[in-house]
Amino acid sequence: MKIAALQINITWENPTANFAHLRPKVAEAAACGARLVVLPEMFACGFSMQTQAIREPAGGPSTAFLIEMATTHKLWICGSLPEEIPGNPRPANTLVVVSPSGELTRYRKIHPFSLAGEHEHYTAGDRHCTVNIEGLRCTLFVCYDLRFADEFWCTATATDAYIVVANWPAKRRTHWQTLARARAIENQAYMVAVNRVGTGDGLEYSGDSCIYDPVGEPLVQAAMGETMLLADLDPAVVKQARKQFPVLADRRASVLT
Repeated sequence: MKIAALQINITWENPTANFAHLRPKVAEAAACGARLVVLPEMFACGFSMQTQAIREPAGGPSTAFLIEMATTHKLWICGSLPEEIPGNPRPANTLVVVSPSGELTRYRKIHPFSLAGEHEHYTAGDRHCTVNIEGLRCTLFVCYDLRFADEFWCTATATDAYIVVANWPAKRRTHWQTLARARAIENQAYMVAVNRVGTGDGLEYSGDSCIYDPVGEPLVQAAMGETMLLADLDPAVVKQARKQFPVLADRRASVLT
């Protein structure tokens, strides 16, 4: 299955401008044969803590945009957004996946980024999410989740590809590059890691989006500009990698007390 990762500059807290910016890029990805298009974290507004201003109800403008793109181009698409939770004063940083028919799947970021105060403005998720996309089992994560290896380990056997969307700042770009590759290697799964570029609220973002194969070799990598990354992912490659070098079969739970 061909995946397109869109590394873009996000206009701060301006969904209308970001939708307009993305429409031709999604169309281009569709023209290239992409079956899944992956957008960065908070693709419509940037990684903002101003949740009273940017929060959206379920089915709000950002979700409607994703549905429009998926049903218009007959493909899968995903991106995260600040989605309200009924009865909860704080929204969730929610990665929404939309199928070509407009069906929705949601993953709520498990690990809010406390250094930026995200935990004070967003509600943490409490469950993993794996979506079967045309035969490719995709497990979803958002940005800071990448630092927590146990979340990836416990989903590995049911996963062919990890999808990680991010607004990861340039000053920690080496961490982003290293952790993304490590998660692919240690779990013998594809890694699709999609970051933004540009600046937002005074922070610089370096992009460095990448797609690694199940042995950690880069299929495609980006630097600091806007770009589209394309790669073909095959679950048979994951199965073969795990058969040839059965790391997951040797993994044990800790016996330390």
